[in-house]
Amino acid sequence: MDSVTLGKKIKEARLKKKLTQNEVVGDFITRNMLSQIESGAANPSVKTLEYLCKVLEIPPNQLIDEQTSPTAGEYAQLRDAYIKGRYESVIDADDAEGFTDELDALKAKAYMKLAERFSLSEKAEELQRAIEYSRRAAEEAEKGIFADSSVKEQAQELIKSCAAKLSEFYAKMI
Repeated sequence: MDSVTLGKKIKEARLKKKLTQNEVVGDFITRNMLSQIESGAANPSVKTLEYLCKVLEIPPNQLIDEQTSPTAGEYAQLRDAYIKGRYESVIDADDAEGFTDELDALKAKAYMKLAERFSLSEKAEELQRAIEYSRRAAEEAEKGIFADSSVKEQAQELIKSCAAKLSEFYAKMI
């Protein structure tokens, strides 16, 4: 999380408690340091952050956990990557709080698109890859509030189709 965002969160928490900077700092830090932290000009040490959380009566994760969560903008970038056919970017995205259900649904569709692409091949390794992507699509399609049985069914049909192609491929080798 950048220092400006962290500073805004600390200031919002202070204002919500209707405390002045002088009331928050006590003997631990200076009012000037708190001002710099709130403006984003300075980063608090872990000890200072713990102190501020105690005084403001907020859990530390309220200030710092969100750094691992995608923002609406980051989720929008993943959605745009899907629309532009960059499915690998979508499936490689880290799972995170905030957009978990949406990301699961997006990943299911991205896996399915990749599976469809590889299922057109006559090469055994690409057909096997199509099967694996189909399996993952089916798994992702079952998750969250946007669970989609039609994606799971489509994945299962593609697995059958690829398995039949592989069977023919291996039969020709004998």
